[in-house]
Amino acid sequence: MTRVCILGATGSIGEQTLQVCREARYDVVAVAANKDYEGLLEVCREFSPTHVALFDPNAYEIFKGYGCSGNLYEGSEGILELIRNSKADIVVNSIVGSAGILPTLEAIKYSKRLALANKETLVAAGELVMKSAAENNCEIIPVDSEHSAIFQCMQGNNENQVKGIVLTASGGPFRGYSKEMLTNVTLEMALKHPNWVMGNKITIDSATMMNKGLEVIEAKWLFGLEYDQIKVAIHPKSIVHSMVEFVDNSLIAQLGAPDMRVPIQYALTYPDRIRNEFNSLDVFDMGSLEFIKPDLETFRCLKLAYEAGMTGGTMPCVMNAANEEAVKMFLEGKIEFVEIAAIIEKVMRKHKAMAADNIESILECDKEARRAVYGG
Repeated sequence: MTRVCILGATGSIGEQTLQVCREARYDVVAVAANKDYEGLLEVCREFSPTHVALFDPNAYEIFKGYGCSGNLYEGSEGILELIRNSKADIVVNSIVGSAGILPTLEAIKYSKRLALANKETLVAAGELVMKSAAENNCEIIPVDSEHSAIFQCMQGNNENQVKGIVLTASGGPFRGYSKEMLTNVTLEMALKHPNWVMGNKITIDSATMMNKGLEVIEAKWLFGLEYDQIKVAIHPKSIVHSMVEFVDNSLIAQLGAPDMRVPIQYALTYPDRIRNEFNSLDVFDMGSLEFIKPDLETFRCLKLAYEAGMTGGTMPCVMNAANEEAVKMFLEGKIEFVEIAAIIEKVMRKHKAMAADNIESILECDKEARRAVYGG
């Protein structure tokens, strides 16, 4: 039986991964969460994992009192130890933000496959991650619906014959808004995504279109592309999940209902496909499919992500860290929606990019960028 380790097991992707494992009858041998000890306890009661980790020390102490069977780990080092000891065939990394970088690198060393739902890992440390995966013979299968679509479209095709790709984006809740309209955005408005149910951080990233910017950088590393080969198209219905254009000008697209369980399942079962009871797409109900060029001046986060990616080195890491802190401030009601992009740009302008070829430099730049957000 396939053994699975799920990092971020109580989050949106983690919960849907558990649904996939339940249907596929995969053995969930290890789970980790930040501080949702109640959610993790429910997972343990159903799946009986032999390795369990909680990042938050207070949550760890409370959870420990329940006497849950299995090996229990605490903190960031505990999560790395869980990965090492679980001997999982597949590690699903759905930890939010740059906190997923070290677990990603650890998973590459100790598992056959990394199902990656943490895009910040490749944004901040793409060169390191891909090099480590090659050295350790570990498959990286993308979980993001867009990158899963690209991955699926490339099956059976020669990667050297790829002309470019098109990443689709719903446009979020503010598609069609002007700069002036964005000044009136509230937190409640920003958290209402039209098509997907996601965690708060990624929902805000979708609203600013930074999420798509992160995906552009992620795609560069996953598929070995240049930035001028990666286009973004606004596709409000979220039916076409992405497209690949080949040198003969053929365009292959992957379509499906907006249901994250499908790309999660494909990442776990690849190269096989298995039946499920998830949402299916009726082509007769699709209607017309619309594709629109993104407004890079209004949604400046996407433009900043392209700029960071093309600058290279540690700039994407700095951009990502600044975005994480700015989004946190917005969620806490400390800044306005339009200030997110302004903060990211300010931090990027201060940073002098250097090589991102070792984890120490990357983590230090991450810390410096976060301090810079607050004027440090």
